[in-house]
Amino acid sequence: MAEQNKATLKDFIARFTANPAGGHSAPASEDILEAFMEWAQSRGTTLYPAQEEAILELLDGKNVILNTPTGSGKSMVALALHFDSIAHGRKSVYTCPIKALVNEKWMALCKEFGPENVGLSTGDATVNRDAPILCCTAEILSNMALCEGEKLTITDIVMDEFHYYSDRERGVAWQIPLLTLPQSRFLLMSATVGATEFFEREMTKHTGRQSVTVRSSQRPVPLDFSYSTTEISTEVQKLVNEGKAPVYVVHFTQAAAASNAQNFMSLDLCTKEEKVKINEAIKEVRFSSPYGPDVKRWLKQGIGLHHAGLLPKYRILCEKLAQQGLLKVICGTDTLGVGVNVPIRTVLFTQLCKYSGDKTAILTARDFHQIAGRAGRKGFDNIGYVVAQAPEHVIENLKLEAKSRQTGKKFQKRKPPEHGYVPFDESTYRRLIDAQPEPLTSSFRVDHGMLLNILSRETDGCKAMRTLIKDCHESAPSKKQLQHRSFQLFRSLVEKNIVEFVKPVAEGYSHLRVNMDLQDDFAMNQPLSLYLVDTLPKLDAESPEYALDVITLCESIVENPEAILRIQQNKARTARLDELKAQGMEYNQRMEEIEKVEYPKPLREFIYGTYNEFAEVHPWVDVNVEPKSIVREMFENFSTFSGYVKQYGLQRMEAILLRHLNYVYKVLSQTVPDGYKNDELHEMEDYLGDIIRRTDSSLLEEWEKMAHPEDYQKRLDAGLTEDEAEKAFGADKAAADITYDKKRFLGMVRQRIFQIMGNLAKQDFAAVLDSLADDLEEGQMLVDGEGKPWTENMLTEIMAAYTAEHHKFRLDVEGRALAHTIVTYEGDVMHIQQMLQDEEEFNDWSIDFEINLADSREAGIPLLKLLRIGEA
Repeated sequence: MAEQNKATLKDFIARFTANPAGGHSAPASEDILEAFMEWAQSRGTTLYPAQEEAILELLDGKNVILNTPTGSGKSMVALALHFDSIAHGRKSVYTCPIKALVNEKWMALCKEFGPENVGLSTGDATVNRDAPILCCTAEILSNMALCEGEKLTITDIVMDEFHYYSDRERGVAWQIPLLTLPQSRFLLMSATVGATEFFEREMTKHTGRQSVTVRSSQRPVPLDFSYSTTEISTEVQKLVNEGKAPVYVVHFTQAAAASNAQNFMSLDLCTKEEKVKINEAIKEVRFSSPYGPDVKRWLKQGIGLHHAGLLPKYRILCEKLAQQGLLKVICGTDTLGVGVNVPIRTVLFTQLCKYSGDKTAILTARDFHQIAGRAGRKGFDNIGYVVAQAPEHVIENLKLEAKSRQTGKKFQKRKPPEHGYVPFDESTYRRLIDAQPEPLTSSFRVDHGMLLNILSRETDGCKAMRTLIKDCHESAPSKKQLQHRSFQLFRSLVEKNIVEFVKPVAEGYSHLRVNMDLQDDFAMNQPLSLYLVDTLPKLDAESPEYALDVITLCESIVENPEAILRIQQNKARTARLDELKAQGMEYNQRMEEIEKVEYPKPLREFIYGTYNEFAEVHPWVDVNVEPKSIVREMFENFSTFSGYVKQYGLQRMEAILLRHLNYVYKVLSQTVPDGYKNDELHEMEDYLGDIIRRTDSSLLEEWEKMAHPEDYQKRLDAGLTEDEAEKAFGADKAAADITYDKKRFLGMVRQRIFQIMGNLAKQDFAAVLDSLADDLEEGQMLVDGEGKPWTENMLTEIMAAYTAEHHKFRLDVEGRALAHTIVTYEGDVMHIQQMLQDEEEFNDWSIDFEINLADSREAGIPLLKLLRIGEA
């Protein structure tokens, strides 16, 4: 209750917005500062000199680059800017690279300024976007800046983690607002920004405001650096025993992180009492994916796992448990180097080199300091610890040498790894500790999405594009290349009727607009989006494979999930090798044949041929088309997410699969024009979205909580704890009623039914039961319409009876025809009788389901109950 009684910034804003008549003069900077300092003092917070200096410079109207260590209170300076902005009746934005951090900041700002004053936009969720304060990803702000430019009403901008400016893929999103929003005041924040004189000059030139850098090396929690030559398990146990947990063990591959999580299971990390608390905290969590049991087993021993290959719900759970102080060790990659609020006392580097996409190299000073800076928590720790492990072969040689001294026997030195390794030692470590971050470098690029955004302006978009390239931070030769590329992209958009010429409404307004016949959320976010639009008309729309072929085109323009494709290829090669052995082919010939085997590439000749034709007309294309079959294979085999993971052993890369499904879903829903979607493709689109939601609804649940912040706040005000409020709010999950559009909902149900039928046809009865069990609440029994438990034996007997009479049922286009799905309603219950089409055309059996519409609305996905399989 004490926390609830503390004054918030919303209370202090009332001083400047209470005049109902309006027209009062703008508040003085001195008054703003006095109110903010009074609020800080009421919280028992004393500002550091760098914080005070930065706030004073901002209140003086200047742009500020804040370069202070991690944990030094940069967020407090951002709060001051938001406070000043809202007190003056202006709009401000907080932006950063990570959606999880945006969500976290959104919740924190809601508590300080009131949920009615804070909006959210991450691409996954949009809530209260017109609020005085907006939290968003850098790409969202970049797109807003491209679309509206000087007309954008945001006047104060916080750009957190500004060192992402140098990121090769995403850095352009940090540069665009600096070039296109002269009306704005900027606060750029990073612990590792490097030299800043260039940015000061550029911001002053574009905004007309003076720009300054505020630097400080003062850390609220100092760091202690050490170098370890003991085995990593021994070192981790030692750190925990010395009270230096939580320990974040930094790896640079996901496989290494998972491997050490398993290795650390032999350590004594938690007391019995601590294990009881962990079990209590996770008892309501469903670890339903194939990798879930492993994650759960590690968590119960106080070991968390955190990397991009993990499903978001497991990463979020790891973060929550760490925030509650329940985890002793977190094995992860450098993903926690970006400011997600996970308390860490010790950072342990497993090595000081990493593969950066083209080669293995020693960590940059920026990467090192960004990760090391996570150690030590203000208010919890007096000191943070950073430990670097010596290379494994060095540690092993030291052990052998010590043993040799005792026994007098010679020993064979271990050699360093041949691949993925660059030599490092303690001197490398000390050099990184003292090194300054490298200068930030521009990574500006032009693509279709940028052009569509800037051409959607009411004013002259072409002129704005030319100005953008002229002002960007690239060299003169690079700007010439960008100009040439942008013209080629523009011409292709006009030729494909994606952009059309219109009469301007007035002098100085655009002669161009995005084609009005395209869907409202039409987007071209993939480099080969135009190839997709160009090639769709060349498909045979009457072909029974048409919907699958569109899926293949969508898959061919998204990035290859290399890890999954390698496993597909290995499986195909193993199968081919078995065939060749059975044929008696000699070894050398077999090896030659095996080298020719690739992962599945449906429509390869058609795709390569149409791409070559496209590339001849569009020579600016610098990305290759890459046919593959992951989503298509899932549809062809009626695979569930879990089934596909088990089929290929993808447990450690579930998030990579989920991410690929999401990429294809976005292309299908946003880039394929609706005119090219038949009913079957609409069903596939809806079902793909259903798979994504069903696999990991954590992001959706966060969105639902954010979408109704007032309801959530009411629960807090009613005296519920935050955890209780979250659970209560989750009880009425679906913000949107998925059953409202009956045709669309039926399509989603039918796809689930065909997936179940596919597993029945393959006699994978365990997969059938797993799929049906996914729709049950924890502890519910899986039973038929008469209350008898469904078992594998029961399904075996039923299908044996069916095949004795009919051989097998059809799952081709005719077998899946809508005419064979009989739908009836009884109150809020939907009944489905799916007639089984057999080759003998008896068609006298059916599979009957029941769907509780109220439960499905609440869950946000169709929930099926299998009633019976038998004669109709």
